[in-house]
Amino acid sequence: MGHTATPEAHSSGLTATEHRLANGLRVVLSEDHLTPVAAVCLWYDVGSRHEVKGRTGLAHLFEHLMFQGSASVKGNGHFELVQAAGGSLNGTTSFERTNYFETMPAHQVELALWLEADRMGSLLTALDQESLDNQRDVVKNERRQRYDNVPYGTAFERLAALVYPDGHPYHHTPIGSMADLDAASLEDARAFFRTYYAPGNAVLAVVGAIDPQQTLGWIEKYFGSIPNHDGKPAPRDGSLPAVVGEQVREVVEEDVPSRALMAAYRLPEDGSREADAADLALTVLGGGESSRLHNRLVRRDRTAVTAGFGLLRLAGAPSLGWLDIKASSGVELPVIEAAVDEELARFAEQGPTPEEMERAQAQLEREWLDRLATVGGRADELCRFAVLFGDPQLALTAVQRVLSVTAEEVREVAAARLRPDNRAVLVYEPTGGGQAGGEQAGDSGEQAGESGDDQEEEGQQ
Repeated sequence: MGHTATPEAHSSGLTATEHRLANGLRVVLSEDHLTPVAAVCLWYDVGSRHEVKGRTGLAHLFEHLMFQGSASVKGNGHFELVQAAGGSLNGTTSFERTNYFETMPAHQVELALWLEADRMGSLLTALDQESLDNQRDVVKNERRQRYDNVPYGTAFERLAALVYPDGHPYHHTPIGSMADLDAASLEDARAFFRTYYAPGNAVLAVVGAIDPQQTLGWIEKYFGSIPNHDGKPAPRDGSLPAVVGEQVREVVEEDVPSRALMAAYRLPEDGSREADAADLALTVLGGGESSRLHNRLVRRDRTAVTAGFGLLRLAGAPSLGWLDIKASSGVELPVIEAAVDEELARFAEQGPTPEEMERAQAQLEREWLDRLATVGGRADELCRFAVLFGDPQLALTAVQRVLSVTAEEVREVAAARLRPDNRAVLVYEPTGGGQAGGEQAGDSGEQAGESGDDQEEEGQQ
């Protein structure tokens, strides 16, 4: 078992050590005895971008199958054992990864490690047609409940398909299509597991009130005998031109509460200084009630009831800036769109004020601190930077890079990317008299590149 030296203390006061087992499993440990709890987080380097046309949704389907029993743990046993021990657990799927995580009382960490190792090493022995059919139905029902049958539920899916062209690995979202879910065979599922659920394709982070040497011993004991296997294909190229080149529009007539204007912009890839600048730009423009768009559309003009602009960071393709505006009753969308374009043009010309830069950087710093403040959030961040950028230590210094971005860099990325010829636009027109205005009835936030599942919902399957 290899070991790298503990890095020097970071500005956050947090440290992490890195290790690698002989079978390729990368391990990151961060000891913290502030509270008597610990988090176990396992990221697999597989998401919807690894799927092929005709077999979309397999990554998310497997997230469900991993909770359906393994060689030593039958049925819902994973949930039952963790919850009986006082812990919590879940899993999510995105474009670029699938993750599983438990937060446990510190003295129960060994149980979580054993459970994760058991399903990594032996899920195939328990995977049969019955469990596949059961979870296929669960995923299809999730699609109905969270996407197809809620107001604005398919907005992100539509925008992604417009911004990332047909054939691009990010053209489809993690939830997958009904037809592809129906087409998935048991052998498809088994081949997917053999390809991607291997120690050499995973990062395991354990954070909290742990004894690092004892924890490493448990990891070696439970994970060390799992054989690695090669054969994982490289992800398809996700690169695209910096701008779309034209404005793409789609009108959606649905039974929604109010008119809505949504747009997606191609923005710089995550891990770059330009992505940090874009994050700051969108925070100034649409990150909360002090933002420019909220002040203009909601407070001043009163043409909208909500106005937000956020960044979905992507490492293997251009990131996506998502503009989401719900109109006030009776307001025509061209009025709102003209005001948005006016604000974006002014920002591209003048950039943020010193006060806006200070506020945006403070907001992103607070979000970073919030993520690292919990053992689960810190474990997730360590896994993220290890899987996507090869270095978990970057998680502990991410805020320094954001704080070093200048106002001119923020203005430049806005001028280069927040342009009418670099966006896909969705125009929602209500049917059935739905022009009441007000908040959206469905929450599309989770759908921004990620599918997750409630513990209670999965535990009942």
